Amino acid sequence: MKHRRAPRRRRRWFSAAPTSAPARRRRGRPARARRRALFRDARELALVALVVLAAGLLVRTFIVTPFSIPSGSMQETLQVGDRILVDRAGYRFSDVERGDVVVFDGSDTFGAVGRGEPDRGLVGSLVHTVTGAVGIARPAETDYVKRVIGVGGDRVVCCDRRGRIRVNGEAVDESAYLYPGDAPSGLKFDIRVPEGRLWVMGDHRSNSRDSRAHLGGPGGGTIPVDDVIGRVVAVVWPLSRLGGVP
Repeated sequence: MKHRRAPRRRRRWFSAAPTSAPARRRRGRPARARRRALFRDARELALVALVVLAAGLLVRTFIVTPFSIPSGSMQETLQVGDRILVDRAGYRFSDVERGDVVVFDGSDTFGAVGRGEPDRGLVGSLVHTVTGAVGIARPAETDYVKRVIGVGGDRVVCCDRRGRIRVNGEAVDESAYLYPGDAPSGLKFDIRVPEGRLWVMGDHRSNSRDSRAHLGGPGGGTIPVDDVIGRVVAVVWPLSRLGGVP
């Protein structure tokens, strides 16, 4: 009796048996672990960035503020485009003094320098705040940089026979900072500075809208001490001009 040959089975090029659930879990673990690690790293990086930003904003708000010079009213002391540091904390422990170069908010006294603050929207305002924190953004249109000539109680007069400004009867030597070729003032005035206010002028007297330009305004051209943001302590950019402010 002849035996029938069993039919030849085709060789399978893949396993027909389904992968077990434990095997599938083991195979998926490395991918999930990598995704979790990437998510954790991204979360930590975002947290560090937020902490750095918050610290920078706190420093800018309460201690030192970077500031960009938008005009030539303080030449030669400060040039257009200079990046300066403004000490916000110093006047909490001391008074504003004659000769200090200060940044102040002139919105209630001098008005806006240009057309006013643009409407940037939420994202634009955030970007402006962040760039301002590192001194890239331009200052607000109502922020001014001037030199303090008289403080509360001072009598400031222009000018004596030699063309010098006199404070409380004493001539002021402004040769260290006055713009070359400028007179101390082309406009005559005689002002008694009220208590709690300041008389301020730019170093480039022929190119500065300062207290003299607001003699008919509130306070007779003086500004409130409370509007002072801080004292300019140094130029930090460009590096060729790195140094303190006289």
